[in-house]
Amino acid sequence: MKSIDVFEHGRLSIGEQGFKQSHWDAFVKLNTVHNNEYFDVLYDGLRFKQYVGVIQVDGLLVHIHPKADKDDSNDKWKDVLLQMLKACGKVKAQTAGNANLKKQHINLLEIYFEYFLKEVDQLIHAGLVKKYRTETSNVKALKGKLDFAGNIRHNLIHKERFYTTHQIYDANHKLHQVLSHALDIVGLFTRATRLNDKCRRTQLAFPEVDRIKPSLQLLESIKINRKTAPYERALELAKLIILNYSPDINHGQQKMIALLFDMNVLWEEYVLRALKKHAQKHPEEMLGVTGQESKTFYGSQRTIRPDIVLKKGDETIIIDTKWKRPTNKAASIEDLRQMYAYARFWLTNKVVLLYPGEYYDSGYKSYPNDNDLNDHETDFHHCKIAMVSVLKDEMLSENLAEDVMGLVVCP
Repeated sequence: MKSIDVFEHGRLSIGEQGFKQSHWDAFVKLNTVHNNEYFDVLYDGLRFKQYVGVIQVDGLLVHIHPKADKDDSNDKWKDVLLQMLKACGKVKAQTAGNANLKKQHINLLEIYFEYFLKEVDQLIHAGLVKKYRTETSNVKALKGKLDFAGNIRHNLIHKERFYTTHQIYDANHKLHQVLSHALDIVGLFTRATRLNDKCRRTQLAFPEVDRIKPSLQLLESIKINRKTAPYERALELAKLIILNYSPDINHGQQKMIALLFDMNVLWEEYVLRALKKHAQKHPEEMLGVTGQESKTFYGSQRTIRPDIVLKKGDETIIIDTKWKRPTNKAASIEDLRQMYAYARFWLTNKVVLLYPGEYYDSGYKSYPNDNDLNDHETDFHHCKIAMVSVLKDEMLSENLAEDVMGLVVCP
């Protein structure tokens, strides 16, 4: 399979690295289905946005890698996505171990497919859950409720049969139907790959169930209870696979699947998890870390949500993560206004805009508004522009939380 490596905010032109007009057409359809969120469409190609991941279509595999600094080496950033997904718990550690991380060309789809197949295999070995369901059909012995009209219609000649509505206790229920549909998608995209044999064996071991095309409403209607608790991770992965296999695009001969992540969201979650882990590791620091803490902003419906609220003793610090490199190390006026609103609503005089990059600390600079002194028990609100290193020796920095704490707590 032909593979192409590109980077966020980069450009891919038709005719470049085997990227054809047919591929461009499929990408445009995918982008249209998702409200033009993934990339900007050019007349002769595409310009990618902050979404990274992998897209497979018509024998072409496109890896979109994150890259916080356009001046950095491309090889430096190729493995960052998988490492972040692993750190955020979106990929199981055993599935994306160190051996996988050292590969130059990692197929993220295969990693998720393998993760899903392992989860389903574990369910099969542990024993699949059965449920009661109602069925109306012909049976050779009378059981359940006899459907008189149906019995006359179907069994006018075959008097030995009964057309009844009865209960069956088996594995043919919605949960298994969704897993089976996800297995079919995995089988479609793992032909001629190392996972083909594993997928076929899993499908053979899985019970026969009714074929369905699950909608978003059906997927959301499936609830996990105590009996089906072991299915939680497999169902989550099945939803991920099904919802990213674009049915609106697959009416033609081309089959397409896209697994993309918003780097703004992933960077926020990664920093939040690192700080929470640091707080648990150092209880003596008395740190409280919360994400997406909400307050009413306007009327009764509009709310305001900073990325991270850090509390150290009586002091509150707001951190807003931005996955971009600020021009000349200066924040935009929109971001500064947003941070001022956070400072006002959380009654704090410390707010921080946190970017990825080489270490940088602007120091806290004030919003000189005399009304703040009259309205609040605080000094002027202060905002800091800070940058923290994401990588160390081409791996995610293990000292990220310590570096962030050093930046936000110091003057």
